Amino acid sequence: MARELSDVLSNPAPELSSRILLLIEDIVDDWNRLDARIAAFDKEIVAVARADEAMRRLTSIPGIGPINATALVAAIGDASAFTKGRDLSAWLGLVPKQATTGGKPRLLGITKRGNRYLRKNLVHGARAVLPRLAAQDTRIGDWLRGMLARNHKNVVVVALANKLARICWAVLTGQQAFKHEAKPAH
Repeated sequence: MARELSDVLSNPAPELSSRILLLIEDIVDDWNRLDARIAAFDKEIVAVARADEAMRRLTSIPGIGPINATALVAAIGDASAFTKGRDLSAWLGLVPKQATTGGKPRLLGITKRGNRYLRKNLVHGARAVLPRLAAQDTRIGDWLRGMLARNHKNVVVVALANKLARICWAVLTGQQAFKHEAKPAH
């Protein structure tokens, strides 16, 4: 769109009035200012994430970048409010709802309760990192390939987001960075 707008401004069509061309120039100027502000905010978020030890540890997790790390630390701190990783996942709304009838539990969709922003960011991070992790010869890669063979890709993305949330809890409470584990030799 930026290229098209610059073409319109450099070679204006005869049917475009001078007023319309001024409005398009104003829109392009606003767009450029917004892009510059967004870039400045991105640099600030990256600087904050690099300065904080907990955020640096979180960014060692695949799918967790500076935005997710700063948001997680701002929302949950050192994660000591949660006794286990599943509690954090439940707080984020990433665990399946359960319906029990006659002693048979059925797992339904995710609860979607909890922090909508963090849940959305974790799901987007999981969606971005899924192909790379599934291609690796690691335990997570094996797990993802098995899940992809049995389930729809969106279900696997949410399951990976749930796993990432649990890993985030472990990294924050364990005071250690995430280590990619190779499969154990048989």
